[in-house]
Amino acid sequence: MPRHVLGGPGFTAPSDKLLIAGIGVGGKGESDLWNFYNGGKAEIAVLCDVDEKRAAKSRERYPKAKFYHDYREMLDKEHKNIDAVSVSSPDHGHALQALAAMQLRKHVYVQKPLTQTIQEARMLTQAAEKYKVVTQMGNQGASGEGVRLMREWFDAGLIGDVHTVYVFTDRPVWPQGIPWPTQKAEIPATLKWDLWLGPAPERDYIDKLVPFNWRGWWDFGTGALGDMGCHLMEAPFRVLGLGYPTEAACSVGSVYVDEFKRGYFPESCPPSSHVTLRFKGKPGKPDIKMVWMDGGIQPERPEELGPLDKMGDGGNGIIMVGTKGKMMGDTYGANPRLLPASLMAGTSAVPKSLYRVPGNEAGHYTEWVDACIAGHGSEKFNNLSAPFSISGPLTETVLMGNLAIRSFDYRKPQEKNPGRFDYPGRYIKLLWDGPNMKITNFDAANEFVGKSYRKGWEL
Repeated sequence: MPRHVLGGPGFTAPSDKLLIAGIGVGGKGESDLWNFYNGGKAEIAVLCDVDEKRAAKSRERYPKAKFYHDYREMLDKEHKNIDAVSVSSPDHGHALQALAAMQLRKHVYVQKPLTQTIQEARMLTQAAEKYKVVTQMGNQGASGEGVRLMREWFDAGLIGDVHTVYVFTDRPVWPQGIPWPTQKAEIPATLKWDLWLGPAPERDYIDKLVPFNWRGWWDFGTGALGDMGCHLMEAPFRVLGLGYPTEAACSVGSVYVDEFKRGYFPESCPPSSHVTLRFKGKPGKPDIKMVWMDGGIQPERPEELGPLDKMGDGGNGIIMVGTKGKMMGDTYGANPRLLPASLMAGTSAVPKSLYRVPGNEAGHYTEWVDACIAGHGSEKFNNLSAPFSISGPLTETVLMGNLAIRSFDYRKPQEKNPGRFDYPGRYIKLLWDGPNMKITNFDAANEFVGKSYRKGWEL
């Protein structure tokens, strides 16, 4: 007899319910858990957050869920009572938390960017395959209609061979390009500061760092690229089938501490950046140049765009330039359109050949839940939009931009002029050996492929 008959209307068999633990359950973590739970097949069984104030709404919503401050204690005590883990903590904790869960063979959903460094992204990609768990990164636009239409139009040859891609954002909307404040602030009573720091270097707490402004500091965040890169680069990465970049070069916006002197703040991400990544073309196709711009910098408006038409969604966008035309989209690859507009007539003849995620962006969550229940290697698993096999290499590409940015301001003391510095990273392009994760022409830049970890928090 079917289980739903035994259980009554609306009954979900225990074997068909996913028990989820959330790490970071305020803000975005709060909405992530609700999207899983609201699908009907998930139960939020455990909550973990270092900030009791931020966790309050989730604790109220899931009163039966056990609560912890330390994810390590949570996994140690609850691993037998959960099936999966959702990670929505600040960037610097993603890799440690996700890897610890995967080593216990728990399925994982990790907010973007997947990790803080290229080395961490590679480790998670490999771990997902090693432990045979179901994975998904939180770039929900990957499950949307827009990126699928873009790929179908491109595959149909409507814009020819793409050779240049522009990606731009109005981020950051938090402080960047500033010195670390000298005045420490009182740690909020609800915040477990040492646990929040986790693998990052020990520091005094500063005002307004939590819950949002950590994004602008290299010890904790990944700047504008980390915040929006996975949302915006995802469409061209998937549509064009890009692999590892082969080259990277950049320039960054200047910061002035007074009208004469340029500031040098190596702890802080720059206020704006312009990054060029190059990719080897597929056989018979041209190489591809991708240009990333943040801080409000935008590419030249396409001539085919009307004088009052928005480029992208105004503040953010994607433009792929082909030999026959251009393709443009908004954040998440939404609202795709072809330029000139006359090319849009050809889209009606293009069949919808790619799998569509029910519910589009909302389905990004429920598809992961269904895949976890079905298991690694199932049809549900194969239909996921952002498993680590895809989102790991995408994250590496995004973070390659940050590697170039950090190398740009690399300082080398001058031998003959003590107290003065050279900036060799500003005058070169970096040559990248993707499979081996190594800059081949400027060894100093390899420092930023990975990172060091505070004692007791090693990966």
